[in-house]
Amino acid sequence: MDYRLIVFDWDGTLMDSIERIATSMQRAFVDVGLTSPSDEDVREIIGLSLDKAIALLAPDTDETILKRITDRYRHHFVDASEIPMPMYPNATKMLESLKARGYLLGVATGKARRGLDRVFQDIDCHHLFDATRCADETESKPHPKMLNELMLELKVSAEQTLMVGDTEFDMVMASNAGVDAIGVSYGVHERQRLLENQAVDCMDSIEQLNNWFDQLSPQPLSNNN
Repeated sequence: MDYRLIVFDWDGTLMDSIERIATSMQRAFVDVGLTSPSDEDVREIIGLSLDKAIALLAPDTDETILKRITDRYRHHFVDASEIPMPMYPNATKMLESLKARGYLLGVATGKARRGLDRVFQDIDCHHLFDATRCADETESKPHPKMLNELMLELKVSAEQTLMVGDTEFDMVMASNAGVDAIGVSYGVHERQRLLENQAVDCMDSIEQLNNWFDQLSPQPLSNNN
């Protein structure tokens, strides 16, 4: 397939942040006096917008309490740690290679804009991406609006776009937008679950993903870059 735009999920796809997400969520619940969710429960909601994720973890909870959980989660995840989260090994090198070969690169993430901007500042990678969308400025996955907006901004068709992600929410969002999707099983959801949700293929490591990209034809450098 002749792809021009490759859109990446962030947490669990490019950044090794799953453990901090789980720990921050569990601490947030304890802070407001609720029983903390298990690691597995938290993994089930990673990829959704924060408000939707917390509502699923704490059903029938008062809106005031939900807001307090949200505030405490942000405190623990963003404000309370001075140690930047790492990208997966060789992820940055892979992005640089794709950029050099002429692909447009995007991000579609359940993170809030503040969180993504903080990460970009910490690891200095903003220049690698042509456009980004966060869950607090559009619809949450699996709604296709994130991808639709990115394609519209970069003037690329669905047939020319590829989504890469580690959750079924990424795969379903891509399907809803008419976009091909590649799953990565080193993040949140297992290989079979990704394939069952319309992934055209699934990679078990960054190295496998990079090898898959190497088989694609280089693109002419775009005026959007």
